[in-house]
Amino acid sequence: MMNKILLTCLVLLISLPLQAETLKIATVTPEGSTWMKDMRASAAEIKERTEGRVQIKYYGGGVMGNDQKVLSRIRLRSLQGGAFTPSALIGQYPDLNLYGMPLVFESEEEAAYARSKLDERLEKGLEEAGWVNFGFAAGGFANLMSNTPIRRLEDLKGKKVWIPEGDGISLESMQALSLTPVSLPLTDVLTGLQTGLIDIVPMSPVGALVLQWHTKVKYITEFPLSYTLGFMAVDKRAFDKISPPDQAIVREVMERTYDNFNQQNLVDNQEALQALLNAGIESVPVDADEFEKVRAVVMESNRNLGSKGYFSPDVYEEMLGYIEEYRNEQQASAGPAN
Repeated sequence: MMNKILLTCLVLLISLPLQAETLKIATVTPEGSTWMKDMRASAAEIKERTEGRVQIKYYGGGVMGNDQKVLSRIRLRSLQGGAFTPSALIGQYPDLNLYGMPLVFESEEEAAYARSKLDERLEKGLEEAGWVNFGFAAGGFANLMSNTPIRRLEDLKGKKVWIPEGDGISLESMQALSLTPVSLPLTDVLTGLQTGLIDIVPMSPVGALVLQWHTKVKYITEFPLSYTLGFMAVDKRAFDKISPPDQAIVREVMERTYDNFNQQNLVDNQEALQALLNAGIESVPVDADEFEKVRAVVMESNRNLGSKGYFSPDVYEEMLGYIEEYRNEQQASAGPAN
């Protein structure tokens, strides 16, 4: 009799549906944008393939507040993750800074080569810090956007430049260029441009277009100031509540989504740049000698930041080695100059 009761209980337990796990994710990505549509499509696929056991709910348009508020909500477990740029989590994993160091890359190809060597290590480091992520999506190079033309190093002096909250690297880099950094959450930058609180914003063309910052600037100085990227980070405590088979589904779908973002964003960035120019924003050329002046100042600042613990100096030097390796390979394949 007892065996029959135990067997009946076991059958009932097996037949009960597993409790659904909902991952609530905050992002500044505007509702209605292609990015948000793609993220919602991935959420629908995950829900279908896990038979409702895993659901993702997105809060777009920055409605959950700035990065610090989102991180606070994650600590309180009212959110389980967010879509971030590296500056949001550098306090927990400083090497996220590496790709965004000013003026280390000269082209998307250089950045892609270095990333092919280092992405896996950074993803693992982020997970060891307590965050599950699904890859990094390139955002293109941040350019200087302003209301007065920036052609020379001297044109930067005294100008008020936006930097993300908590971004010590941008703070010291911009100060090294004689700029006055103004720290604001991403959600307040448009208002800062409207009110004159800031004069310059470093941002990729696609980012400026999506966030509507382009409506408040007149010039874009086209040199590769810093390489931008975004990623989703989910609290590992929440992710670990999902069964291993369902975790595999979430990773598969989201890694594919972010790989698509990584490829498509570069195309979108070129199209966005053309859209900005078509909208009347004027492109400002930079003289090669002036560029090297800026680069010399910034590269010295970069190494000083490494010695202050903003990132691992040995990994930074390793990254510079990969960049040099790529440049040498390109030079060798091009053959001797005529």
